[in-house]
Amino acid sequence: MNPRPRIACLPNGPYYLLNDMQASPVPNLVRASGAPCATVRGVALCCCGGSKNKPFCDGSHSTNGFSDRKLADSKANRRETYRGKAITIFDNRAICAHAGYCSDSLKAVFRNGAEPWIDPDGAAAAEVIATIRKCPSGALSYAIDGVEARPGERPPKVVVTDNGPYAVSGGIELAGVEFGDGASHEHYTLCRCGASANKPFCDGSHWRVEFRDP
Repeated sequence: MNPRPRIACLPNGPYYLLNDMQASPVPNLVRASGAPCATVRGVALCCCGGSKNKPFCDGSHSTNGFSDRKLADSKANRRETYRGKAITIFDNRAICAHAGYCSDSLKAVFRNGAEPWIDPDGAAAAEVIATIRKCPSGALSYAIDGVEARPGERPPKVVVTDNGPYAVSGGIELAGVEFGDGASHEHYTLCRCGASANKPFCDGSHWRVEFRDP
């Protein structure tokens, strides 16, 4: 069985999804001595938004001025706690990808424009849990009776969402990247439009820049 995949963020370049950590010979490629040349297997995924071969990188990052610099305010990176009678909800707005699963499906709990914006008593705990489990970014999590829930076991997967980020799940390691306060390492979203201020994570900027793929 192959080790779990990893993702590496190349400097000012693509994400490199390493599917197989075991180096294996490259067909038809040998050294002068006849010894085979071996490497791990992976694919380069576009993160600048400019590739004409999305989701794969075509080198556009080197000509369109793409930078992976993080511009988000680090002070906003904090997890807030909303305690209810049956459930406690945790939320870090700084890592939200604005997929809308929470505010669209459970408006009595996730209340855009209200203060506080989360009312943990606005619906049954089971409904809240089901909604939080849909959160792709890991911004939302919860606890019952003071015990924080652990994410379920899922096979590793990277979903290329329509007109949005890469939705990563199954505990794929994101090498060398610092996660947000309280953020899930089991699932997270990676920017692929090139506009996020919180690179490599998605911050919903694909809506603002009207990113389209496919």
